[in-house]
Amino acid sequence: MSDLFVDNPQSAGLEHQNGSDPRQRAWMEVSAQAVESNARALRQLLAPGCALMAVVKADGYGHGAETVARAAICGGATSLGVATLQEGIELRRAGLELPVLVLGNLIQVEDLRACLHWQLMPTLSSMREALLCQNLASGSGRRFAVQLKLDTGMTRLGCDWQDGSRLTQAIQQLDQLILRGVYSHLALADGGPSGDAERITRLQQERFEAVTRAHRSDNLQFHLANSAGTLRDRSLHHDQVRVGLALYGHAPSEHLNQTVPLEPAMGVKARVSLIRDVPAGVGVSYGHRFVTSRPSRLAVVGIGYADGVSRCLSGQIAVLHAGRRLPQVGAITMDQLMVDATDHPTLDVGDVVTLLGSDGDAVIHPQDWAELSDSIPWEVLCSFKHRLPRLVV
Repeated sequence: MSDLFVDNPQSAGLEHQNGSDPRQRAWMEVSAQAVESNARALRQLLAPGCALMAVVKADGYGHGAETVARAAICGGATSLGVATLQEGIELRRAGLELPVLVLGNLIQVEDLRACLHWQLMPTLSSMREALLCQNLASGSGRRFAVQLKLDTGMTRLGCDWQDGSRLTQAIQQLDQLILRGVYSHLALADGGPSGDAERITRLQQERFEAVTRAHRSDNLQFHLANSAGTLRDRSLHHDQVRVGLALYGHAPSEHLNQTVPLEPAMGVKARVSLIRDVPAGVGVSYGHRFVTSRPSRLAVVGIGYADGVSRCLSGQIAVLHAGRRLPQVGAITMDQLMVDATDHPTLDVGDVVTLLGSDGDAVIHPQDWAELSDSIPWEVLCSFKHRLPRLVV
């Protein structure tokens, strides 16, 4: 899906590539300026000499990877992080030349060969991948830049931290490889400042430094902090931080909200397609979970779970119009949801409502949906499907 750039999302007559108005039904608005501003604010927070990696995996957390990458670079990011090989290739095809780290494990020879061709840095978790990269580089006549990941307590990707120093030295002995960095990932940095979160974060920091301390003179880049670690404590910053969620304008947890001013970069909007008046005692939507208790004015809004508004949010969320909250009622369906506009008589067919983002002084955050659905804001942001046009404003 290509991004559409508009100066004024409320202006009429905007046409999509297929000739229809992308705001005909429902859409997302992405502020490149907000991403750039967040990157600048994060840069000011970093310890001296620490660089910012913009994590743009999952299509830039649903915001558009190329849009986010370019905005983050303008804000001071010096490298990019992706999860998959294809995500990295898409950035290269878009003309982005900064260092790109593939955070997922690439284990197939053809994938690593493509990584070498596109000048992407693969993550190594074992000597097996290192030797594959060495052989590929030897056959190509080119040196291969890579990074080693340590498992310091996430228990996911990475080599055992106790084997980290040995592997670092072994990879450095492979003449066709350039070991650019050694990194790990924090598991509980978004937790509170005491208890298990503090204890385990400190333990991971100690394990990481036990490995990296011996290689400080090796011209390697060491990085440990995600968004939570970046906002939590400067001692976690090391040579670089990998920032995802905060780049998009959201702190990973409430106690980190005031660390640095962040501006949400995404809004989700949809249009009212029908308004109908119904009497009391009428069941609404599948299963009649909601039955009107009074004569009601119901608005049908053209967005549903096929667009990324989870069905489990049915009857729990609201939309904004003219700064007012209107409750969503009944089961959210695949393509529509219903809103109770009984107390908001000015709402009319064709009006735009806001599901996420701001309208006047009122704001709905991804965290609000996450708390209602027993989820996390990362999942909320990544859930919006590509049939929603994305307008870069």
